[in-house]
Amino acid sequence: MTENSQTPGHTLEPTLLARLTGGLGDRATVEKICQDFGTLYSEFLPDVFHSETNLTIEVGYLGHKSGLMRDLIEGLGDNFVLADTTLRNWSPNFVMACGNGFVITLMETLLGAQAEFISEPIKRPLSNIELDLAVMLFERFANVLRSGVNAAGGFEPIFERPHNWENRPKPDKDHVDEFAALIHMSVKLGKIVSEFALIIPQKALLKTQVTAPKSRNQVSKARKEWAEQLANQVRKSQVTLEARVSLESLTLMTVAKLAPGDVIPFLEQGEITVDVSANGKDLYACEFGRAGEHYTVRIKSTHSSDNEILRHLIK
Repeated sequence: MTENSQTPGHTLEPTLLARLTGGLGDRATVEKICQDFGTLYSEFLPDVFHSETNLTIEVGYLGHKSGLMRDLIEGLGDNFVLADTTLRNWSPNFVMACGNGFVITLMETLLGAQAEFISEPIKRPLSNIELDLAVMLFERFANVLRSGVNAAGGFEPIFERPHNWENRPKPDKDHVDEFAALIHMSVKLGKIVSEFALIIPQKALLKTQVTAPKSRNQVSKARKEWAEQLANQVRKSQVTLEARVSLESLTLMTVAKLAPGDVIPFLEQGEITVDVSANGKDLYACEFGRAGEHYTVRIKSTHSSDNEILRHLIK
């Protein structure tokens, strides 16, 4: 009887402790603050996008969830990119999350794709170049938040490099989880609808007063062209190229008996053609040659247009 009577107390202890220390609020209070965040983003995030990219997006509040922070993040599913974020004098550890589909659609749009020809993105992790774009996205998301919360000092939000959901590091064994609220929003670009979420510890959320910025200039200080920023990110990204040379056909028996030191001739005589590819896509037809001690290839022609090559490399 003694063991049974103690079990419920141990189960409720974290919840009671959180309520006593301001880490867990009542349903009505949490819901009201989450709605205020939804209103903030619905009204001001579209302004930020339009002023900096000339793109029109629609943002809508979908609701909220309350629970342990780790459970809320895991419940998002694997089609999200996340960034651990801190805002001094407000919260040292909240998380921004964006649906991969929105990042993929935005990338295609910024590269010149027409909205009517952009299809629903397949569910997949983001590439490194798409994660670079997510950095710029989260800067805008974070600045809208900073403009609307009562964080003293005017500090800028700081977030770690975005990562795919499946690459999220596991917490330490001694990590003590805390109660949080997930603010769920929709983001529509063209005909593609995706999602965006904030996961905020309730300890910070319950002290928050969300107010609309007095002017649009407070939403975002940076007014640089996104196309220029994207081009810079693409130029900085590393791409591994592969050169493929066709060799003379051999029988299976001959191939099975090849040993170190054996020589396989090129298929072509004279000028040797080399196909250069990246990410499994043929990009250039080249000539095989040599410069000093180095073997080289010289580009003769391309297999695709510049835009087609760029779109392929970012995936």
